[in-house]
Amino acid sequence: MVRKKNSFILCGAFLFVAWNALLLLYLWGRPPISHLGDGGGAEPGRNDEWGAGRGKIGQVNLAEEMIRLAEEVEVHLDTQKKLLKQIESHRAVWARQKDVGKRETASNIKAEVQQQPQKTPEPLRNSMDVRDQTYIQRPVNYVAPSLHPEQAIEKIRNTKVTTPFSSPEFIIPILVIACDRVTVKRNLDRLIQYRPSAELYPIIVSQDCGHAETARVIGSYGEQVTHIKQPELSDIKVRPEHRKFQGYYKISRHYRWALNQVFNVFSHSTVVIVEDDLEVAPDFFEYFRALYPILCSDPTLWCVSAWNDNGRDALIDPSKAELLYRTDFFPGLGWMLLKELWDELEPKWPSAFWDDWMRQPEQRKNRSCIRPEISRTITFGRKGVSLGQFFDQYLRYIRLNTEFVPFTKQDLSFLLKDKYDEIFIQEVYSSTSVKIEDLQHGGNLKGPGPYRVQYSSRDSFKVFARNLGVMDDLKSGVPRTGYRGVVSFLHRGRRVFLAPPEGWTQYDISWS
Repeated sequence: MVRKKNSFILCGAFLFVAWNALLLLYLWGRPPISHLGDGGGAEPGRNDEWGAGRGKIGQVNLAEEMIRLAEEVEVHLDTQKKLLKQIESHRAVWARQKDVGKRETASNIKAEVQQQPQKTPEPLRNSMDVRDQTYIQRPVNYVAPSLHPEQAIEKIRNTKVTTPFSSPEFIIPILVIACDRVTVKRNLDRLIQYRPSAELYPIIVSQDCGHAETARVIGSYGEQVTHIKQPELSDIKVRPEHRKFQGYYKISRHYRWALNQVFNVFSHSTVVIVEDDLEVAPDFFEYFRALYPILCSDPTLWCVSAWNDNGRDALIDPSKAELLYRTDFFPGLGWMLLKELWDELEPKWPSAFWDDWMRQPEQRKNRSCIRPEISRTITFGRKGVSLGQFFDQYLRYIRLNTEFVPFTKQDLSFLLKDKYDEIFIQEVYSSTSVKIEDLQHGGNLKGPGPYRVQYSSRDSFKVFARNLGVMDDLKSGVPRTGYRGVVSFLHRGRRVFLAPPEGWTQYDISWS
């Protein structure tokens, strides 16, 4: 608006100069005006009379004409002066409005900066400088105090900001993988209860198995969900020794079909996958919306998961619901991926055991996932193709977060690899190294830690993990929740790192 008003002022000044120039040219270039009875005028072509009229009388007429012209010019100048005064008065008003707008903008930016949380989730704190090209490390509303308000606004507009505030309307669909559990109602009830927007979080329920009662339960939600059905329900030809794994083959086939529907039929760019036996936390949607920009920004990430494999009460810090970690272990159980990843995986998608396949180095390619300290999903489905494997021993004890964490208002850029690794390695290997017996008895330990227990082989890892209560299995050499070989958890209220020797470089797949 200010630019348009400035243009109008320039236009007015130009028209003023041009008008006066044309007026003067016109007045000076026209012939003298005759007056009856003066004898100073003549009709056109009467050269003799025109010439005869020159002399003293002509000089007098010329003087009168000059006076008259001066008077006319004075009148026009007076009019133009009034016009210029009006323009100047309007210009002053516009200038005041512009200054007010600047002050309001500066005040708003300052207020927004002051409202930004100053705390970076422990234990990974850092100053978060701005990275060029791909990610702005500070909250979107952050403006350097030295910037002029207009420069600050321009900087925000021109920077590729990857927080939810920069693009609040991006859609994150939820894909519910269902089969023959009528208890899918528990899953859908929570999703609909906590979902802040049906438009931004469409729920797509993909059903396999053709189970009529489950289909009726899903259909009862009407337009609140989109119900799609796997068309291929026949058995899959497998090797005789794999007949007992027929269910795993069908699940893998269903995943492939359902993800193709989401990305290639519904044309979404991302998706969060949950199975029909998962219950979600109140900040489930907030969690994924805040981490979507991180996933897009960092090519060393390939998923965001709501699950902590070691998320039992005794192993987590219940006061740190905001804590987030990188992990090299693919967690699943409520996870987000991008279409670009599906385009990579779909051509080689496995016929069975898709989750363990995802954990192979050929698929993972040294990429990591984000996972929380406290899970944003729990599973209530003991019965399934896995016949309750791990459920009674581990899964039933996983704690579901109940505290709403406003992740979208936090600076989560500490999760980007370069920043995270520097702080994580420093924290792990500067912690006090102790023996497992010290942790178990605790008599000689002072303070909440962190403490480090070092393992050097597959067997030592499994022994220590079992004694400390964390899951001891490895997939392609990667321990559950592990990052750079380190498993972080709480033991009797103390932060513990079960870690390989300093200088770790890669996983040993023979440890599987």
